[in-house]
Amino acid sequence: MKSLRIALWALVADVATVVVFVAIGRRNHDEGTDGSGVFTTAAPFLIALVVAWALGRISRQPVSAGAGVSVWIGTVVIGMVLRNLLFDDGTATAFVIVATFFLGAVFNGWRALVRRRFSGSESSPIR
Repeated sequence: MKSLRIALWALVADVATVVVFVAIGRRNHDEGTDGSGVFTTAAPFLIALVVAWALGRISRQPVSAGAGVSVWIGTVVIGMVLRNLLFDDGTATAFVIVATFFLGAVFNGWRALVRRRFSGSESSPIR
């Protein structure tokens, strides 16, 4: 039960990462941060996130370094492909670079903080 709770919190943190990334981008480009606009822009990356979680079996060890890398690469690559092909939005080089660095830093950063916080703890909720 504890591992399911950890996986759910990790998924929530990853979804929040994508939503914050999109909201910041929309605000910086004066596109507004209303819920529907953020959701529409985030959709390809949220779909990609779910696919990355499923393909990488992230729920088994959701805060591991490997999970962070898998979620990061999967979300960026699949998200950009979906954004370009299915959602008919652009994938300018600058956008790809910013998305890659932001998502990589946050997906891996929060996981590193959690691992550090619980390292050596007998009551550690992580493996």
